[in-house]
Amino acid sequence: MAPAFNLGAVLLFGVAAYLCGSIPVGMLIAKRRGIDIQTQGSGNVGATNVARSVGKTEGALTLLCDLVKGLLPVAVARFGGFDAAVQATAAVMAVVGHTFPVFLRFAGGKGVATGLGVFLGLAPTAVLTALAGFGVAFALTRLVSLASLVAAAATPMLIFWFDYPGPHIVGGVLVAILIIVRHAENIGRILHGDEQRFRIRGA
Repeated sequence: MAPAFNLGAVLLFGVAAYLCGSIPVGMLIAKRRGIDIQTQGSGNVGATNVARSVGKTEGALTLLCDLVKGLLPVAVARFGGFDAAVQATAAVMAVVGHTFPVFLRFAGGKGVATGLGVFLGLAPTAVLTALAGFGVAFALTRLVSLASLVAAAATPMLIFWFDYPGPHIVGGVLVAILIIVRHAENIGRILHGDEQRFRIRGA
């Protein structure tokens, strides 16, 4: 029998996931190297800008930690036996926290790594399939933003295709929309051929 809807759990996990997502990992990692990441490169606190502006090790660590920020609240909700609505709420709010973090006056990242984390917890089969699309797009273009947009757009459709619960589909659509909206400037640069191809500092 599926667990009953629990409004209190939805609210609790929503707040907890938002705060977890708000932890400014990229800024903290860059700061340990004496760099204010918000004044470097694109000014974004995500893994791509950290890798470009600080180094590949720091970028990889930021990616991993941002992924965990998304995975953790969803995994706790899922394996704690909470219903699909609680899981989906945790997923959406973790990404909202990363993109609009209270600790950085709501100026955060673009949600890709944290989105990957929440999708791994929410719909692992779908996201692992979407990663193949990311890999192909990145290999062909070396544009992280374009590859991220391809994966983000594909994931909700794959969640539906693999017959995950309705709240998971809704959560996937909301996360994908948020990631795409946060890439509005990148989309403009892609269309004009001005988007920067991925290169690591010192490489």
